[in-house]
Amino acid sequence: MTAKPATLTAAFVGRLGTFHLDARFEVPAKGITALFGPSGCGKTTVLRCVAGLSRLPEGVLRVGRDVWQDGARVFVPPHRRPVGYVFQEASLFPHLSVPANLRFGQRRAAAGDHAIAFDEVVDLLGLGRLLDRPTAVLSGGERQRVAIGRALLSQPRLLLMDEPLSALDRFSKDDILPYLETLHDALDIPVLYVSHDIAEVERLADTLVLMEHGRAKAVGPLSALMADPALPLARLPEAAEVLDARVEARDETYGLASVSVPGGHLLVPGRVGAVGSPCRVRILASDVSLTRDAPGPAQSSILNVLPVRIVGAEPTDAHLVTVFLHLGADGQGAPLLARITRKSWDLLGLAAGQAVHAQVKGVALVERGSDPTAKDEDTP
Repeated sequence: MTAKPATLTAAFVGRLGTFHLDARFEVPAKGITALFGPSGCGKTTVLRCVAGLSRLPEGVLRVGRDVWQDGARVFVPPHRRPVGYVFQEASLFPHLSVPANLRFGQRRAAAGDHAIAFDEVVDLLGLGRLLDRPTAVLSGGERQRVAIGRALLSQPRLLLMDEPLSALDRFSKDDILPYLETLHDALDIPVLYVSHDIAEVERLADTLVLMEHGRAKAVGPLSALMADPALPLARLPEAAEVLDARVEARDETYGLASVSVPGGHLLVPGRVGAVGSPCRVRILASDVSLTRDAPGPAQSSILNVLPVRIVGAEPTDAHLVTVFLHLGADGQGAPLLARITRKSWDLLGLAAGQAVHAQVKGVALVERGSDPTAKDEDTP
């Protein structure tokens, strides 16, 4: 008999000050689960309840087989919960060196528990060049990487990250995101990641908890919720679908890679990793057009033309329509979004259930498991 995968189950109901929370969800106890929603929807409040920093009498929290809270009967205090907490601000100890800040996390670890080694954290987060620097001269991104390392060295069973990139500028965010991806692939620690930046969520998350007015409005795999017509994500101006993929082949002559997704293959320009490596593709709804018949290879500059089936559509505004698709003529593949004009919808006579072709004008790809410390000339 196959063992049921471990889960994190949370149910926090009650009032904290003037804020009413009614957040209930069950997510895999692995990978990155993003708590996403607008400011003030309760994301950080949920994180504080998980950490034990805020307590609701009706709270329930189970992490795998361990019960951390069960109403008023069970409440594991914050200092006994094996969590690492990364805040918006790095909050390093200014009087301590970078190594001393990192080793401070080890003081919280249970005796003899050193599954995550100091050198491993230094390598994963690219901290080697920072070890001899005073904390006062570190950039915002560097400080946050040290803070993440300190949290990891506490040997947590659960890592909590409360908008860890929100205080950083765009360049610093772009610098630190590859390190977060590396942690995702290298460590078997579940992460609850709070964000109101959909681009971060698309790049990092496996599972999504969509928060709204103190409630968990929807819970599920990222790709499924991104293309759910019942949710607001598909109606965002920057609506997109994010798909996990695998590199199947490379065309060095044209600088292209073929990657497989459920129900089809995509050609992606640039370096995307070795054949067989996992990756993640992001396809904007505005970069997908529809055609009844697939053009021949010499009839269009668009390389990615895939059979799809229309599963639904809804007006985005007075002039645009968001079309919900599934890859494959049978519609059994991955979900996809297209945003087209209402005139195009009418002229083509499109309707739910039809098999058509999607022309994908642009595919953004983020390689998972790449080494953010490697120089370009070292990249195959």
